[in-house]
Amino acid sequence: MKFIPILALCALPLLSCSSTQATSPVLVKTNNTSKLSSSQKKKIGNKIWQNECGGSVTGLTTWNKGEEFPSMGIGHFIWYPKGFNGRWTESFPDFVRYAQASGRKDIPAWVLQSKDCPWNSKAAFQADFNGAKLSGLRTFLANSVTLQTDFIIQKSQAALPKMLQAAPAADRKRVQTNYHLVATTTNGTYALIDYVNFKGEGINPRERYNNRGWGLLQVLSNMRPSKGGQDSARAFADSAKFTLDQRIKNSPAERGEKRWKEGWHNRCETYARAF
Repeated sequence: MKFIPILALCALPLLSCSSTQATSPVLVKTNNTSKLSSSQKKKIGNKIWQNECGGSVTGLTTWNKGEEFPSMGIGHFIWYPKGFNGRWTESFPDFVRYAQASGRKDIPAWVLQSKDCPWNSKAAFQADFNGAKLSGLRTFLANSVTLQTDFIIQKSQAALPKMLQAAPAADRKRVQTNYHLVATTTNGTYALIDYVNFKGEGINPRERYNNRGWGLLQVLSNMRPSKGGQDSARAFADSAKFTLDQRIKNSPAERGEKRWKEGWHNRCETYARAF
């Protein structure tokens, strides 16, 4: 099955992606991600690239140790091999469709013709790492950093109404308030954008250990009271570290997720640093 261009993904206003199945309406204000300048977007995109790939071109196509799939682009968008259906939300096919809809003509033809990742193991992926397919894909990804940043920002814009829809009614006001308090600074806005790309919205019921999630919804829910500005950015960073520590604690021992703790904490600490 080939990728088919889509007319539009979840665009502003934010309410366009919300469900109509709630028992009561959810009011969502426009967030700061729609007001970012080109220079701010560039900074955010480069920070995400640094976070996920060390800012390297080779890191744009990666198969991490212990994972069943590769990760592509500055946001390490997941791409599942045929027959694998993991708990994590697959995002690379969505980015390809977004790139098509944006009019990009330099997407490798083999990517457009591949419904699933064509490599079934890390060994096969690494053996082909310098081959024509992955080399060509890295060239496209290195030349589309701005497009990938826009895609990640759009995912963040679409996250709030979906999180509010999924949250218990008693938690919605706190989640929405915390979201907007964090968004009062540029680094806070970056935190919201990066975290939803990093660990998801927190609404996928499969992304749970012991029935506890670790996405943006959980981070906003776990935040201490804050007063906006850098205080809220710090509160978000601390909550993100706590939430990820809980994920590690609840994870299956065989996954060895404790090895990621230091890197995850370092990433979360960037959320509290002013640009």
